[in-house]
Amino acid sequence: MDIIYVLVPLSIVLIGIATLVFFWAVRSGQFDDMDSPAHKILFDDDEHGSPSTSTTTATDQQKKTGTPE
Repeated sequence: MDIIYVLVPLSIVLIGIATLVFFWAVRSGQFDDMDSPAHKILFDDDEHGSPSTSTTTATDQQKKTGTPE
Protein backbone atom coordinates (compact mmCIF):
# COMPACT_ATOMS: atom_id res chain seq x y z
CA MET A 1 0.00 0.00 0.00
CA ASP A 2 2.92 2.34 0.59
CA ILE A 3 3.91 2.06 -3.07
CA ILE A 4 0.78 4.07 -3.99
CA TYR A 5 2.38 7.10 -2.32
CA VAL A 6 5.24 6.83 -4.83
CA LEU A 7 3.38 5.75 -7.95
CA VAL A 8 0.64 8.40 -7.93
CA PRO A 9 3.02 11.42 -7.80
CA LEU A 10 5.31 9.71 -10.29
CA SER A 11 2.43 9.20 -12.74
CA ILE A 12 1.34 12.82 -12.31
CA VAL A 13 4.89 14.01 -13.10
CA LEU A 14 5.06 11.76 -16.18
CA ILE A 15 1.70 13.04 -17.44
CA GLY A 16 2.93 16.60 -16.93
CA ILE A 17 6.11 15.90 -18.92
CA ALA A 18 4.12 14.26 -21.73
CA THR A 19 1.78 17.27 -21.85
CA LEU A 20 4.69 19.70 -22.04
CA VAL A 21 6.31 17.69 -24.85
CA PHE A 22 3.01 17.62 -26.75
CA PHE A 23 2.52 21.39 -26.50
CA TRP A 24 6.15 21.98 -27.48
CA ALA A 25 5.63 19.84 -30.60
CA VAL A 26 2.47 21.73 -31.52
CA ARG A 27 4.17 25.12 -31.08
CA SER A 28 7.23 24.10 -33.07
CA GLY A 29 5.13 23.07 -36.08
CA GLN A 30 5.43 19.30 -35.94
CA PHE A 31 1.74 18.84 -36.79
CA ASP A 32 1.36 21.59 -39.41
CA ASP A 33 1.39 19.47 -42.57
CA MET A 34 0.28 15.90 -42.05
CA ASP A 35 -0.63 15.11 -45.69
CA SER A 36 2.48 16.03 -47.70
CA PRO A 37 4.82 13.36 -46.28
CA ALA A 38 2.22 10.70 -47.03
CA HIS A 39 1.85 11.86 -50.64
CA LYS A 40 5.56 12.46 -51.17
CA ILE A 41 6.33 8.75 -51.00
CA LEU A 42 4.14 8.13 -54.05
CA PHE A 43 6.27 10.24 -56.40
CA ASP A 44 9.34 8.96 -58.22
CA ASP A 45 12.73 10.48 -57.52
CA ASP A 46 13.91 10.02 -61.13
CA GLU A 47 13.77 13.73 -61.90
CA HIS A 48 16.22 14.46 -59.10
CA GLY A 49 19.07 12.52 -60.72
CA SER A 50 19.14 9.44 -58.54
CA PRO A 51 22.11 7.07 -58.99
CA SER A 52 19.90 4.47 -60.68
CA THR A 53 19.42 6.68 -63.74
CA SER A 54 22.82 6.67 -65.34
CA THR A 55 23.70 7.87 -68.83
CA THR A 56 26.24 5.07 -69.21
CA THR A 57 24.87 1.81 -70.59
CA ALA A 58 26.14 -1.68 -69.80
CA THR A 59 27.92 -1.96 -73.17
CA ASP A 60 29.68 1.35 -72.54
CA GLN A 61 30.89 0.00 -69.22
CA GLN A 62 32.22 -3.15 -70.92
CA LYS A 63 34.09 -1.08 -73.51
CA LYS A 64 35.68 1.04 -70.79
CA THR A 65 36.78 -1.91 -68.69
CA GLY A 66 37.83 -4.03 -71.64
CA THR A 67 35.69 -7.04 -70.76
CA PRO A 68 34.31 -9.05 -73.67
CA GLU A 69 30.62 -8.85 -74.48
